Amino acid sequence: MAETYDPAREGAQMSFDGRMSYVDYLQLDRVLGAQAPLSDAHDEMLFIIQHQTSELWMRLAIHELTAARAAILAGHLPPVFKMLARVARIFDQLNGAWDVLRTMTPSDYTAFRAALGQSSGFQSHQYRMIEFMVGNRNAAMIGPHAHRPELKAALEAELARPSLYDAALRALHAAGVAVPPEVLNRDPAAPHAAHEGVRAAWAHVYRDPEAHWALYDLAEKLVDFEDYFRRWRFNHVTTVERVIGFKRGTGGTGGVSYLRRMLEVELFPELWHLRTEL
Repeated sequence: MAETYDPAREGAQMSFDGRMSYVDYLQLDRVLGAQAPLSDAHDEMLFIIQHQTSELWMRLAIHELTAARAAILAGHLPPVFKMLARVARIFDQLNGAWDVLRTMTPSDYTAFRAALGQSSGFQSHQYRMIEFMVGNRNAAMIGPHAHRPELKAALEAELARPSLYDAALRALHAAGVAVPPEVLNRDPAAPHAAHEGVRAAWAHVYRDPEAHWALYDLAEKLVDFEDYFRRWRFNHVTTVERVIGFKRGTGGTGGVSYLRRMLEVELFPELWHLRTEL
């Protein structure tokens, strides 16, 4: 008879009295105790966990975007490429989460939808922060967070900073590529509008990537991120239409109509528009 395997014989730690354990380090008691369904519907647990895990991934995305922007503004581009690649893969994970949520049918959702009250993903302050950070800025979107002064203040502070794309345009300028002064000196709280001079600046980089490799790599990392971000938006609208059709969202938005409008938003328009002419 084979001897029962005992990992302790190989040095595995088996006693954790007074020591840091896996559960302690990750504060799993708090994390796994944060699911509190308000109905008896089986699928409400799926709905809660999908949104909670999405918020955790968004927290990491904000962490990476904050560091990436600071590095760009400091003129230190090499670590930025890894950070932005990571953010793109975070959104790949977020895309996969929709596949799980789509196993919930309209009947499943109807069984607990009333328990949500007026709560809605539209009110995610972290999603709003990500949009503000990458350049889709609209002060009116702070409204749903006005009841939480600390969240309102954080979003207002973000609008006062250069966005990630603003930082990238400053990097272009610092490298000697002409960027229109009115773009460099614009109000950071306003959303970026496509500008012919910015398109020409990026086109200059793309026509000679070896001479501008760091900027070229930065541009492609931005495009890669927006590619995954667009997929996330598309998966969002598809999932919502599949589950609730064209009903209004719990937060009062038009639901699918609102989300479809968001599909038209371009974060880094010049990086997409220049491709036609290359």
